[in-house]
Amino acid sequence: MKNIQWFPGHMTKAMRDMEKKRDLCDGVICVLDARAPIATVNKNFKKIFGEKPVLYVLNKADLADGKADAFLKYFESKGKDCVKCDSTNISTKRILLQRLNAITEEKRQRAQAKGLNRTFRFMVAGIPNTGKSTIVNLLSGQKRAKTGDKAGVTRDVRWLKCGAFDLLDTPGTMPPSFENQYHARHLAYIGSINDDILDMDDIALELLGELAEKYPSYLTERYGITDFSEKLGMYEALCKRRGFILRGGEFDYERGAKALIDDFRKGRIGRLCLEDPTDYADFEF
Repeated sequence: MKNIQWFPGHMTKAMRDMEKKRDLCDGVICVLDARAPIATVNKNFKKIFGEKPVLYVLNKADLADGKADAFLKYFESKGKDCVKCDSTNISTKRILLQRLNAITEEKRQRAQAKGLNRTFRFMVAGIPNTGKSTIVNLLSGQKRAKTGDKAGVTRDVRWLKCGAFDLLDTPGTMPPSFENQYHARHLAYIGSINDDILDMDDIALELLGELAEKYPSYLTERYGITDFSEKLGMYEALCKRRGFILRGGEFDYERGAKALIDDFRKGRIGRLCLEDPTDYADFEF
């Protein structure tokens, strides 16, 4: 499988804009995907965030299994403020607002002591398709930010009024290059990379291989796969089970790849997490 690299030009501008506006913010909401928490950490954000307090949000926790709880404890053990949530669930709003209020409590008290009643500002940042704009819409109570199930929907940096806070909605931004292709594949699986630049057959094969290693029972239940010894064999078993057969009896791999990846992204295969916190004891944010 060839290396995955994706860094469209608008991301360079977006990162410059984020850095320019950093000093206007009281903190940062960094949105991650609970199914791939480490893959969705962009280490380049460290320079952009500076010394601002960061709330890490393990979003899409409804699609993840118990490892999301383990990652929550992992982030906290690293001294990070972290919460897991489902941005499509209205109860998430209360949880996030409580955390944002806690982060700004000291500043709020100082402002009130001076007779000031100021609005606090947070930058919302993350890898593409982690749910940043959905969180902005949830906090604001209305659909003010563009959302979509593909990478790169938000292209511009802009302020949005969200009740007691102003939120800076930013485009999903990748590192300029992927040093770790294992993590790059995870980003491809969850839809953080534009599908148009990917070989979806390769992505499907790699995903099947990883699921066979970590969640074989899911493949058996969903696709009737019982032999996990060969990726191509699993791929063909999936196509056979779903009736993806072309004239002449050949397998329709294109439809098979689309079905597998769509099932994964929408949680139809089962709740899962592709990473394990015990593998990242030395990880630096």
